[in-house]
Amino acid sequence: ADAAVLVVCCSSGVEVGTELTWGYADQANLPVLIVLNKIDRENADFYRVVEQLQARFGAKCVPIQLPIGAQDKFEGVVDLVQMKSVRDTNVGEIPGDLKEQAASFKTKLIEAVADTDDKLLEKYLDGKELTDEEVRQGLRKGIQERKIVPILVTAALRNISIKPVMTAICTYLPSPKDRGAVSATNPTTQKQETLQPDEAAPLAALVFKTTADPYVGRLTYFRTYTGKVSSDSSASNCSRDKAERIGQLFTIRGKSQEPAQMVAAGDIGGVAKLSETSTGDTLCQKDHPLVLAAIEFPKPVFSVAVHPKTKADLDKLGQSLARVAEEDPTLHVRKDADTGETILSGIGNSQVEVAAEKIRRKFGVNIVLQTPKVPYKEAITSTVNSEYKHKKQTGGHGQYGHVFLKIEPLPRGSGVEFATAVVGGSVPRNFYPAVEKGVLETVVEGVVAGFPVVDVKVTLTDGSYHAVDSSEMAFKLAAIHAFKKGVADAGPVLLEPHVNMKITAPDTFTGDIIGDLNSKRARVHGMLPEDGMNVIEAQAPLSEVLNYAIDLRSITQGRGTFTMEFSHYEQVPAHVAQKIIEAKKEVAPA
Repeated sequence: ADAAVLVVCCSSGVEVGTELTWGYADQANLPVLIVLNKIDRENADFYRVVEQLQARFGAKCVPIQLPIGAQDKFEGVVDLVQMKSVRDTNVGEIPGDLKEQAASFKTKLIEAVADTDDKLLEKYLDGKELTDEEVRQGLRKGIQERKIVPILVTAALRNISIKPVMTAICTYLPSPKDRGAVSATNPTTQKQETLQPDEAAPLAALVFKTTADPYVGRLTYFRTYTGKVSSDSSASNCSRDKAERIGQLFTIRGKSQEPAQMVAAGDIGGVAKLSETSTGDTLCQKDHPLVLAAIEFPKPVFSVAVHPKTKADLDKLGQSLARVAEEDPTLHVRKDADTGETILSGIGNSQVEVAAEKIRRKFGVNIVLQTPKVPYKEAITSTVNSEYKHKKQTGGHGQYGHVFLKIEPLPRGSGVEFATAVVGGSVPRNFYPAVEKGVLETVVEGVVAGFPVVDVKVTLTDGSYHAVDSSEMAFKLAAIHAFKKGVADAGPVLLEPHVNMKITAPDTFTGDIIGDLNSKRARVHGMLPEDGMNVIEAQAPLSEVLNYAIDLRSITQGRGTFTMEFSHYEQVPAHVAQKIIEAKKEVAPA
């Protein structure tokens, strides 16, 4: 985007979403235009919200319109630039009761405009009046340099004063040419190139959105930064080094798509059924490869386990999840290897619930969302020697396998190792793989609560065999029993995953956040104050922070954000382990 229009409710005022969106625009260095909407609502107060905006975002927030009437009596606006009233398309004189107020706000607007340009400031200080055209030019310059944030007012649902907003967007906000050049990397030379928004230059278009349209199919939205894309042509996806066939182009107008022959530099367009291209890729010419910087999406911090309601839903679940994740790059889908669950992750619970509803509405798949299982592990704390003799006599050949295993703990993260140290051929070499297989099949289910055993080394040290009755199966069974017996004697413990967390929230909530973290068995590693915000670094057990997105939103009134990534496995405290074991036993019979 080249600019942002920030919509604020005239009755609710500045909310958390307003602050977050302002932050995003600030981060992207975008000029902002504020629209105070819903002036026709009960309790709507234009002047109160203007004061809130100025208190929160600074005096650069300046009204360029005033409402004529309020709530159910709202009928139009006063345009402070030309000092006229605008009702629908009718331009007239300012109502008498608003003239004094309009003059006062006009003075503040002139002061803000004069500050943007030395010549205008000199003229203003000399007591000369600025012309309407000078005010417009100064306003445009101030907005584009982010020195002025204009405030307008509408009642969108009743379509009142929408046209002046559209006119203001065209008049004051920057065009692609005003925003200037962007940088792209040439993947062949690895050099940066500066791209001007020029239709005659080589093509560079960024794909910023992908949707699954029920009628058109997969629809790809792109913005052309330089050059042009034509219908029924071809382009190269330089991000993936693949060729793409471009079919019919569309201009997107709300929900509808209008056919277009060309999408030139600075314009946004859509194209259906691209096979190789997804969000973040760059389309360019094969003979002039360019890659634009992809959009950075926030990492997901809230996860749910997805289960189909019926067998019919199961068959379509994988494809529908993939389509939804393709539409929204902040949604991630994965299969948890430890728990076997399909995990859907997003920014928060609302986003995940909306995705589930979209899957039901668009693809007819009904799903159930549950809290994911925690992938606990088991480990041992001491070294033991374990022996087991598997001996069974039946008619004909019997079964005989006899093994001695040395079972010892390894450092965290080492996994499972198997070795042999048999001397004198007491166990023939051809039975080693059977013993290893028995051990590896048994580690998936430990003795404490049935979780996988990790960080253990098993060494086959000795044993015996029978020339007739020994078999691979007999040695495998002997290994299974010896391993289970040994683990039970080696001080088995439960391990849980811990995650690193980075929480960013306003200073005022620091105490509450740390108190909450302490109640979750977390360890706070440090705090870093930054522009009225506090960045808290902590480490916590995953089981305690599965729903932290909801908890943090509640504590900080939606103003806090956090990131979370896996750190390591750690032993579960005894009192917590007991609860986990009991819970596992209750579930086991089912």
